[in-house]
Amino acid sequence: MAITLKELLDAGGERLSLELVCGEKYLTRTIEENAINRPGLALTGFFQYFALRRLQIFGLAEFTYLKSLEPEEREARLRPIFEKTVPGIIVARNRNPPPELRALAEEYQTPLLRTTMITSHFINECTVLIEELSAPRGRIAGTMLNIKGIGVLLQGKAGIGKSETALSLIERGSSLVSDDVTDVIRNSHGRIVAFANDLTRFHMEIRGVGIVHVPSLFGMGAIQQETELDMVIRLHLYQPEDEAERDGKLAEIDVLDLRIPFYDLPVSPGRDMANLVETTALNHKLKVLGHDAAKELDEKVIGRFLKKAEK
Repeated sequence: MAITLKELLDAGGERLSLELVCGEKYLTRTIEENAINRPGLALTGFFQYFALRRLQIFGLAEFTYLKSLEPEEREARLRPIFEKTVPGIIVARNRNPPPELRALAEEYQTPLLRTTMITSHFINECTVLIEELSAPRGRIAGTMLNIKGIGVLLQGKAGIGKSETALSLIERGSSLVSDDVTDVIRNSHGRIVAFANDLTRFHMEIRGVGIVHVPSLFGMGAIQQETELDMVIRLHLYQPEDEAERDGKLAEIDVLDLRIPFYDLPVSPGRDMANLVETTALNHKLKVLGHDAAKELDEKVIGRFLKKAEK
Protein backbone atom coordinates (compact mmCIF):
# COMPACT_ATOMS: atom_id res chain seq x y z
CA MET A 1 0.00 0.00 0.00
CA ALA A 2 1.53 3.30 -1.11
CA ILE A 3 1.58 6.23 1.31
CA THR A 4 1.77 9.97 0.72
CA LEU A 5 4.52 12.30 1.83
CA LYS A 6 1.97 14.03 4.07
CA GLU A 7 1.26 10.76 5.88
CA LEU A 8 4.99 10.24 6.36
CA LEU A 9 5.48 13.78 7.65
CA ASP A 10 2.47 13.63 9.98
CA ALA A 11 3.45 10.26 11.43
CA GLY A 12 7.20 10.63 11.58
CA GLY A 13 8.09 14.30 11.32
CA GLU A 14 9.39 14.42 14.88
CA ARG A 15 10.83 10.90 14.84
CA LEU A 16 12.80 11.65 11.66
CA SER A 17 13.59 15.28 12.57
CA LEU A 18 11.98 16.37 9.30
CA GLU A 19 11.37 19.95 8.25
CA LEU A 20 9.49 20.97 5.11
CA VAL A 21 11.54 23.43 3.05
CA CYS A 22 9.08 23.91 0.20
CA GLY A 23 6.31 22.12 -1.67
CA GLU A 24 3.56 21.93 0.97
CA LYS A 25 0.91 21.88 -1.76
CA TYR A 26 2.45 18.76 -3.30
CA LEU A 27 2.70 16.51 -0.25
CA THR A 28 0.01 14.30 -1.79
CA ARG A 29 2.70 12.63 -3.91
CA THR A 30 2.90 8.93 -3.14
CA ILE A 31 5.90 6.86 -2.11
CA GLU A 32 5.52 3.63 -4.07
CA GLU A 33 8.63 1.82 -2.82
CA ASN A 34 9.72 1.40 0.80
CA ALA A 35 13.46 1.83 0.28
CA ILE A 36 15.28 5.18 0.18
CA ASN A 37 17.52 6.06 -2.76
CA ARG A 38 20.79 8.01 -2.82
CA PRO A 39 21.05 9.56 -6.32
CA GLY A 40 24.85 9.61 -6.47
CA LEU A 41 25.19 7.97 -9.88
CA ALA A 42 22.21 9.90 -11.24
CA LEU A 43 24.07 13.16 -10.56
CA THR A 44 26.76 11.96 -12.98
CA GLY A 45 24.16 11.25 -15.67
CA PHE A 46 23.78 7.47 -15.21
CA PHE A 47 20.06 6.64 -14.97
CA GLN A 48 19.89 3.01 -16.08
CA TYR A 49 19.00 1.71 -12.61
CA PHE A 50 17.61 4.90 -11.12
CA ALA A 51 14.91 4.17 -8.49
CA LEU A 52 12.48 6.96 -9.37
CA ARG A 53 9.62 5.62 -7.21
CA ARG A 54 11.63 6.07 -4.01
CA LEU A 55 12.32 9.05 -1.83
CA GLN A 56 15.66 10.60 -2.77
CA ILE A 57 18.11 11.64 -0.07
CA PHE A 58 21.08 13.93 -0.58
CA GLY A 59 23.77 13.00 1.94
CA LEU A 60 27.20 14.43 2.59
CA ALA A 61 28.70 12.87 -0.57
CA GLU A 62 25.97 14.21 -2.88
CA PHE A 63 26.00 17.59 -1.20
CA THR A 64 29.78 17.93 -1.43
CA TYR A 65 29.71 16.93 -5.11
CA LEU A 66 27.03 19.52 -5.92
CA LYS A 67 28.94 22.19 -4.04
CA SER A 68 32.00 21.54 -6.19
CA LEU A 69 30.07 22.42 -9.37
CA GLU A 70 29.35 25.79 -10.91
CA PRO A 71 25.70 26.93 -10.57
CA GLU A 72 24.87 26.23 -14.23
CA GLU A 73 26.42 22.76 -14.08
CA ARG A 74 24.70 22.08 -10.75
CA GLU A 75 21.32 22.83 -12.27
CA ALA A 76 22.10 20.69 -15.32
CA ARG A 77 22.96 17.73 -13.05
CA LEU A 78 19.85 18.11 -10.92
CA ARG A 79 17.22 18.74 -13.59
CA PRO A 80 17.11 15.16 -15.01
CA ILE A 81 16.32 13.85 -11.50
CA PHE A 82 13.32 16.18 -11.20
CA GLU A 83 12.20 15.21 -14.71
CA LYS A 84 11.75 11.64 -13.40
CA THR A 85 8.96 12.94 -11.07
CA VAL A 86 10.42 11.51 -7.89
CA PRO A 87 8.13 11.51 -4.79
CA GLY A 88 10.30 13.97 -2.88
CA ILE A 89 13.84 14.99 -2.00
CA ILE A 90 15.38 15.12 1.47
CA VAL A 91 18.60 16.86 2.43
CA ALA A 92 20.44 15.25 5.36
CA ARG A 93 22.58 16.74 8.16
CA ASN A 94 20.44 19.89 8.29
CA ARG A 95 22.26 21.34 5.28
CA ASN A 96 20.79 24.32 3.47
CA PRO A 97 19.64 23.20 0.02
CA PRO A 98 21.49 24.91 -2.86
CA PRO A 99 19.41 27.62 -4.58
CA GLU A 100 19.23 25.49 -7.73
CA LEU A 101 17.77 22.55 -5.78
CA ARG A 102 15.09 24.73 -4.22
CA ALA A 103 14.25 26.41 -7.55
CA LEU A 104 13.88 23.09 -9.37
CA ALA A 105 11.71 21.73 -6.55
CA GLU A 106 9.36 24.67 -7.01
CA GLU A 107 9.43 24.35 -10.81
CA TYR A 108 8.65 20.63 -10.83
CA GLN A 109 6.27 20.81 -7.85
CA THR A 110 8.38 18.35 -5.87
CA PRO A 111 8.38 18.50 -2.04
CA LEU A 112 11.79 19.37 -0.60
CA LEU A 113 12.53 18.45 3.02
CA ARG A 114 15.45 18.61 5.40
CA THR A 115 16.49 16.42 8.34
CA THR A 116 19.05 16.93 11.11
CA MET A 117 19.90 13.22 11.04
CA ILE A 118 22.97 11.81 9.29
CA THR A 119 22.22 9.97 6.08
CA SER A 120 22.60 6.34 7.18
CA HIS A 121 20.53 6.81 10.35
CA PHE A 122 17.78 8.56 8.43
CA ILE A 123 17.64 5.85 5.77
CA ASN A 124 17.28 3.14 8.42
CA GLU A 125 14.62 4.97 10.44
CA CYS A 126 12.66 6.20 7.45
CA THR A 127 12.60 2.77 5.79
CA VAL A 128 11.19 1.20 8.96
CA LEU A 129 8.56 3.93 9.27
CA ILE A 130 7.47 3.63 5.64
CA GLU A 131 7.14 -0.13 6.05
CA GLU A 132 5.01 0.39 9.16
CA LEU A 133 2.75 2.92 7.45
CA SER A 134 2.37 0.95 4.21
CA ALA A 135 1.89 -2.48 5.77
CA PRO A 136 -1.58 -4.13 5.65
CA ARG A 137 -3.42 -3.39 8.88
CA GLY A 138 -6.78 -3.96 10.50
CA ARG A 139 -8.71 -4.24 13.76
CA ILE A 140 -10.14 -7.40 15.28
CA ALA A 141 -12.21 -8.17 18.34
CA GLY A 142 -10.37 -9.87 21.16
CA THR A 143 -8.04 -9.47 24.13
CA MET A 144 -4.35 -9.78 23.27
CA LEU A 145 -1.80 -11.24 25.68
CA ASN A 146 1.78 -12.36 25.68
CA ILE A 147 1.83 -15.67 27.57
CA LYS A 148 5.40 -16.75 28.27
CA GLY A 149 6.57 -15.44 24.92
CA ILE A 150 3.52 -16.64 22.97
CA GLY A 151 1.18 -14.06 21.44
CA VAL A 152 -2.39 -15.19 22.17
CA LEU A 153 -5.61 -13.47 21.09
CA LEU A 154 -8.63 -14.38 23.23
CA GLN A 155 -11.97 -14.16 21.44
CA GLY A 156 -15.52 -14.96 22.41
CA LYS A 157 -18.98 -13.45 22.86
CA ALA A 158 -19.53 -10.61 25.30
CA GLY A 159 -19.71 -11.86 28.89
CA ILE A 160 -17.96 -15.17 28.17
CA GLY A 161 -15.07 -14.21 30.47
CA LYS A 162 -12.26 -13.00 28.20
CA SER A 163 -11.18 -10.13 30.43
CA GLU A 164 -11.50 -12.19 33.62
CA THR A 165 -9.39 -14.94 32.06
CA ALA A 166 -6.86 -12.35 30.92
CA LEU A 167 -6.77 -10.87 34.43
CA SER A 168 -5.98 -14.28 35.92
CA LEU A 169 -3.24 -14.80 33.33
CA ILE A 170 -1.73 -11.42 34.19
CA GLU A 171 -1.62 -12.47 37.84
CA ARG A 172 0.26 -15.59 36.70
CA GLY A 173 2.92 -13.52 34.92
CA SER A 174 1.50 -12.89 31.44
CA SER A 175 1.49 -9.41 29.87
CA LEU A 176 -1.51 -7.50 28.54
CA VAL A 177 -1.24 -5.94 25.10
CA SER A 178 -4.85 -4.88 24.50
CA ASP A 179 -8.31 -5.54 25.89
CA ASP A 180 -11.45 -6.22 23.87
CA VAL A 181 -10.24 -4.58 20.62
CA THR A 182 -6.84 -5.26 19.03
CA ASP A 183 -5.12 -3.51 16.15
CA VAL A 184 -3.03 -5.71 13.88
CA ILE A 185 -0.45 -5.08 11.18
CA ARG A 186 1.42 -7.46 8.87
CA ASN A 187 5.12 -6.65 8.96
CA SER A 188 7.77 -7.10 6.29
CA HIS A 189 8.73 -10.51 7.74
CA GLY A 190 5.28 -11.93 7.03
CA ARG A 191 4.20 -11.91 10.67
CA ILE A 192 1.15 -10.35 12.32
CA VAL A 193 1.99 -7.81 15.02
CA ALA A 194 -0.77 -6.92 17.50
CA PHE A 195 -1.04 -3.76 19.59
CA ALA A 196 -3.61 -1.56 21.32
CA ASN A 197 -4.93 1.77 20.09
CA ASP A 198 -3.65 4.84 21.91
CA LEU A 199 -6.99 5.58 23.59
CA THR A 200 -7.49 2.28 25.44
CA ARG A 201 -3.88 1.07 25.82
CA PHE A 202 -3.17 -0.73 29.15
CA HIS A 203 -6.79 -0.43 30.35
CA MET A 204 -9.19 -3.31 30.96
CA GLU A 205 -12.93 -3.48 31.59
CA ILE A 206 -13.92 -5.99 34.26
CA ARG A 207 -17.65 -6.61 34.67
CA GLY A 208 -18.79 -5.48 38.09
CA VAL A 209 -15.53 -3.63 38.71
CA GLY A 210 -15.31 -1.21 35.79
CA ILE A 211 -12.25 0.17 34.04
CA VAL A 212 -8.86 -0.64 35.58
CA HIS A 213 -5.38 0.58 34.68
CA VAL A 214 -3.30 -2.59 34.57
CA PRO A 215 0.24 -1.19 35.21
CA SER A 216 -1.03 0.77 38.24
CA LEU A 217 -2.40 -2.43 39.78
CA PHE A 218 0.15 -5.03 38.68
CA GLY A 219 3.26 -3.07 37.71
CA MET A 220 4.97 -2.36 34.39
CA GLY A 221 5.84 -6.04 33.94
CA ALA A 222 2.14 -6.75 33.39
CA ILE A 223 1.95 -4.82 30.12
CA GLN A 224 3.55 -4.93 26.70
CA GLN A 225 3.38 -2.43 23.83
CA GLU A 226 3.02 -5.05 21.10
CA THR A 227 3.56 -8.72 20.36
CA GLU A 228 3.48 -11.06 17.39
CA LEU A 229 0.24 -12.99 17.00
CA ASP A 230 1.01 -16.70 17.29
CA MET A 231 -2.46 -18.14 17.88
CA VAL A 232 -6.14 -17.35 18.44
CA ILE A 233 -8.20 -19.01 21.18
CA ARG A 234 -11.99 -18.68 21.11
CA LEU A 235 -13.92 -19.19 24.34
CA HIS A 236 -17.46 -20.52 23.97
CA LEU A 237 -20.11 -21.98 26.26
CA TYR A 238 -19.88 -25.75 26.67
CA GLN A 239 -22.39 -27.75 24.62
CA PRO A 240 -23.03 -31.52 24.83
CA GLU A 241 -21.85 -31.95 21.26
CA ASP A 242 -18.41 -30.73 22.37
CA GLU A 243 -17.87 -34.26 23.72
CA ALA A 244 -17.51 -35.42 20.14
CA GLU A 245 -14.27 -33.45 19.76
CA ARG A 246 -11.90 -33.74 22.70
CA ASP A 247 -8.45 -33.84 21.15
CA GLY A 248 -7.92 -30.09 20.71
CA LYS A 249 -7.84 -30.39 16.95
CA LEU A 250 -5.92 -27.51 15.33
CA ALA A 251 -7.75 -25.25 12.91
CA GLU A 252 -6.74 -21.97 11.28
CA ILE A 253 -8.23 -18.51 10.97
CA ASP A 254 -7.45 -15.81 8.40
CA VAL A 255 -5.88 -12.57 9.68
CA LEU A 256 -4.70 -10.07 7.05
CA ASP A 257 -4.45 -12.90 4.50
CA LEU A 258 -2.25 -15.01 6.78
CA ARG A 259 -3.36 -18.31 8.31
CA ILE A 260 -3.12 -18.23 12.12
CA PRO A 261 -3.55 -21.33 14.38
CA PHE A 262 -7.00 -21.35 15.99
CA TYR A 263 -8.32 -23.27 19.01
CA ASP A 264 -11.82 -23.56 20.49
CA LEU A 265 -12.07 -23.87 24.29
CA PRO A 266 -15.44 -24.62 25.92
CA VAL A 267 -16.29 -22.67 29.08
CA SER A 268 -18.23 -24.34 31.89
CA PRO A 269 -18.56 -23.90 35.68
CA GLY A 270 -15.49 -25.06 37.57
CA ARG A 271 -13.07 -24.92 34.64
CA ASP A 272 -9.91 -22.92 35.31
CA MET A 273 -9.86 -21.08 32.00
CA ALA A 274 -6.64 -19.20 32.71
CA ASN A 275 -4.84 -22.49 33.29
CA LEU A 276 -6.41 -24.03 30.19
CA VAL A 277 -5.51 -21.08 27.97
CA GLU A 278 -1.92 -21.11 29.23
CA THR A 279 -1.67 -24.88 28.73
CA THR A 280 -3.09 -24.59 25.20
CA ALA A 281 -0.53 -21.92 24.35
CA LEU A 282 2.41 -23.89 25.74
CA ASN A 283 1.24 -27.10 24.10
CA HIS A 284 0.97 -25.31 20.75
CA LYS A 285 4.51 -24.01 21.17
CA LEU A 286 5.69 -27.58 21.75
CA LYS A 287 3.96 -28.64 18.53
CA VAL A 288 5.72 -25.87 16.63
CA LEU A 289 9.00 -27.16 18.04
CA GLY A 290 8.15 -30.66 16.78
CA HIS A 291 6.83 -32.25 19.99
CA ASP A 292 3.20 -33.38 19.46
CA ALA A 293 1.95 -35.19 22.58
CA ALA A 294 -1.18 -36.62 20.90
CA LYS A 295 0.79 -37.94 17.95
CA GLU A 296 3.42 -39.48 20.21
CA LEU A 297 0.75 -41.19 22.30
CA ASP A 298 -0.90 -42.58 19.15
CA GLU A 299 2.42 -43.98 18.01
CA LYS A 300 2.99 -45.63 21.40
CA VAL A 301 -0.47 -47.20 21.44
CA ILE A 302 -0.13 -48.47 17.85
CA GLY A 303 3.32 -49.80 18.65
CA ARG A 304 1.96 -51.69 21.69
CA PHE A 305 -0.82 -53.28 19.61
CA LEU A 306 1.64 -54.29 16.89
CA LYS A 307 3.89 -55.99 19.45
CA LYS A 308 0.94 -57.92 20.87
CA ALA A 309 -0.17 -58.91 17.36
CA GLU A 310 3.29 -60.27 16.59
CA LYS A 311 3.16 -62.49 19.69
